[in-house]
Amino acid sequence: MRGRLKRRVFPLISAAGLLLVGMYTTTWGPAMLGAKEWALPYDIWGTLVAATRLAHGNAGGLYTSPTGLVSLPGAAVILVPIAAVISAAGLSLRIPGPDNLHPPVWLVAGPYQIALCCLTLFAADALAEQLGVPRWRRALLSAASAGILWNVSARWGHPEDAVAVGLLLYAILAQSRSRNAVAGWLAGAAICVQPLVLLALPVMLALMPWRRMPGFAVRAAVPTAALLGAAALANWHATYTAVTSQPDSPVINHPTLWTSLAPHMSGGNVAAGPARLATIILACCCALVIRRRWLAQLNAPGTSGPRASGWPGAGGAVAGEGWWPAAVLADVLWWAALTLALRSFFEPVMVSYYPWPPMAVALIPAAVLGWTRLVSAGLVAGGLTAAAQGPSHDVWIWWAPLVAGLAVLLALASPGRLLPPSIRQPRRRIAESGALTE
Repeated sequence: MRGRLKRRVFPLISAAGLLLVGMYTTTWGPAMLGAKEWALPYDIWGTLVAATRLAHGNAGGLYTSPTGLVSLPGAAVILVPIAAVISAAGLSLRIPGPDNLHPPVWLVAGPYQIALCCLTLFAADALAEQLGVPRWRRALLSAASAGILWNVSARWGHPEDAVAVGLLLYAILAQSRSRNAVAGWLAGAAICVQPLVLLALPVMLALMPWRRMPGFAVRAAVPTAALLGAAALANWHATYTAVTSQPDSPVINHPTLWTSLAPHMSGGNVAAGPARLATIILACCCALVIRRRWLAQLNAPGTSGPRASGWPGAGGAVAGEGWWPAAVLADVLWWAALTLALRSFFEPVMVSYYPWPPMAVALIPAAVLGWTRLVSAGLVAGGLTAAAQGPSHDVWIWWAPLVAGLAVLLALASPGRLLPPSIRQPRRRIAESGALTE
């Protein structure tokens, strides 16, 4: 255990720093600046109500007022432990406001949900370690990742996004070690917490032989099917309406270039569901392109064809038998970041924390490329995080610069032919269990 803690010392320090900064900026910080009300993330309150109902066995109330939940049930499930503590302590979940300036429940729920968000820091560090990123560059990666994670955790209160991305990164890590069954279950857990990670799933499937895809897909679907089925049995109408329509408000949140094309609903809301289905289709198209390219690499002169057990590229510094070469892993992470960015590119209504998932993933391949790329990517990600907090509802002032910034970040993190020679040079082949065969 001591050895494991030593290996993850940088995400541990970054997580502790994020916890302190997050609690300070939401409570004592505003008070020191003269504000009477704590600057709390209002979005977490509805999910906490849903989690409290689950803790009491009321699955039928998961999608009924005032939860406002539109994600899959896993978003509430991850908060059930703290909801049980809140319920046992008799703490009120009344929404903060003029009559509830300093809700005591935040002192319990705040540290828990910020700590949950830090899962992605440990996943990113584990991937960076496998990629052979030097120790002090991993320290900068953890610090930069924690800096932009404040937006999701302390500012907006959406631990489900961070937990889902963290589980997705661990799924990619497991797949890179030829543990496809574990990868499938981790991907399934990620999906049922926040379905945005579905955008990256086709990239993972693109590296698998056809015979392994059905098993992976079943494992990835089971957690969501079980939880969503239980919620639907308890309250079919509320569950179906919330999950399929995905209502969002372009008045409260930020409109994009695609807002006018989205189906309009009552109350000035638009349905984000159809656009999200379209981005999944685009992600599948990206996966087809990736698969054709990797198959072409396997068929290139000097290889033994598509049934070869190896990949072009090189093994990482800590690679084991049957592990992906570091060049392949870095490439997969970049494509996962690109597919996650499709949400920001084509979403009809945007919220300030939506750009975070692709930024969190893109920083990892950027760390492989050297100090200059990592520092540049970290500065761009930090700038995008700050710009996303802007109040403007003008498409060309708020949304367009964010999309341009994400494009710049992806360009900075693109491995291409810029990987260090130690990673590019072939030193180890993947075992047949991890190869793109058949």
